[in-house]
Amino acid sequence: MKNLAASLVILLVLFSCSSKENKTTEQQQQEKRTQNENNQNAVWQEIMGSVVDIDTYDDDRILESGQGFFIAEDLIVTKYSLVNQASKVWVTPFNEDNKFLADKYVAVDRINDIIILKVDSLKRNPVELFAGNVPNSAKTLYISSSSGKTLQLFTGKVLNLTTLKGAKLYRITNRIRKSVFGTPVFVSSQKVIGIAFSAVDNFEVQSFVIPSTYIADLLKNKNEPATLESLRSHSNKEIAAENMKIKGLVLETDMGNITIRLFNETPVYRDNFIKLAKEHFYDSLLFHRVIADFGIQSGAADSRYADKEDAVGYKGPGYTLPANIVPKFYHKRGMIGSPRRPDTENQRRRSEGSQFYIVSGRRYYDSELDEIEEQNKYKFTAEQRQVYKTVGGAPHLDGSYTIFGEVISGLDVVDEIVKAETDRNWRPVEDIRLKRIRILK
Repeated sequence: MKNLAASLVILLVLFSCSSKENKTTEQQQQEKRTQNENNQNAVWQEIMGSVVDIDTYDDDRILESGQGFFIAEDLIVTKYSLVNQASKVWVTPFNEDNKFLADKYVAVDRINDIIILKVDSLKRNPVELFAGNVPNSAKTLYISSSSGKTLQLFTGKVLNLTTLKGAKLYRITNRIRKSVFGTPVFVSSQKVIGIAFSAVDNFEVQSFVIPSTYIADLLKNKNEPATLESLRSHSNKEIAAENMKIKGLVLETDMGNITIRLFNETPVYRDNFIKLAKEHFYDSLLFHRVIADFGIQSGAADSRYADKEDAVGYKGPGYTLPANIVPKFYHKRGMIGSPRRPDTENQRRRSEGSQFYIVSGRRYYDSELDEIEEQNKYKFTAEQRQVYKTVGGAPHLDGSYTIFGEVISGLDVVDEIVKAETDRNWRPVEDIRLKRIRILK
């Protein structure tokens, strides 16, 4: 009996010790979970200071509102379309009420719709950009703050990587409101996978993310700060004077180099082309239209990421240019002009903001030129007739399209591109790209 009682006492002591040990373990696990949550909250609270609300203005007139975030201690990235008509931007960090001016930018990518703004009076820790491609079903979230600056997290997931209007984008399940266009979207590692916005696709509003890889590339290619005013299609006197001195531009293509010069008689087109070249807008765009006996065409913003079956040639930089038809320029072989929509929907003959064609052309007979004159109500000069009969060109465009430059070397490359096999829409079966443009000072 005494042995039994002793055994019971031992069991009770062991059970008590085991319970205390289990309780201690549970407490430790809970404390660890609490510590992790506190650490996570501390990180998010710090990130809040790197995310900003933005209000864009043209002088004193408010234009758009959205969000952005720091990618360097004095650089903020947001959607270009939020600020493309603005002269100044006011930014307000999530964790305070003060507004800070941003009226300069250091880089812009019109095709991917992103811009990097410079803030002189505010510095914050940058968020970390996610490198590489994000897998499908990855958990996503974006942060918001209430009026009391309380952190709110909105979760979702990545559906896929898709192409929308010529741009590669992540499609996500998060519901992105217009007021948060430009906000960063995070994965669980608290790295940013890109910039959020929503758009209509397949007749339904869906949410998308502009990938962080494009932001990182743009950051690498940043330039000296320039005013937001300079983003617009016109240029000031100083820029125009600099552009007049430029000797030429080299179009580096998959088939070889084409060197061109731009005419000072069409300054708006000259300055616009140089501006887009400096922004790297033309890098990796397709020669999306190639027509035998006519020429080659490039500059469409929807062609950089286009798959084989995609329709291209419909997207520009977000603006058109006024016609500037100079009588002394005509469409002889080697001339560079600006395509446009037909007269039926474009009575003022405004040109596409970024697309251009280079004439390879063919030779014409007098009878053909007579017929073109009658159809177009246009009279060729004796010089034009002689050139079109001996050198060749595209006379049917004279008087209707703006010519703004010419090829000074590399017409043989144009001729090689013209030989490419094309589909029924004149797009080469095998992609031919304008790799980059170099400016010759």
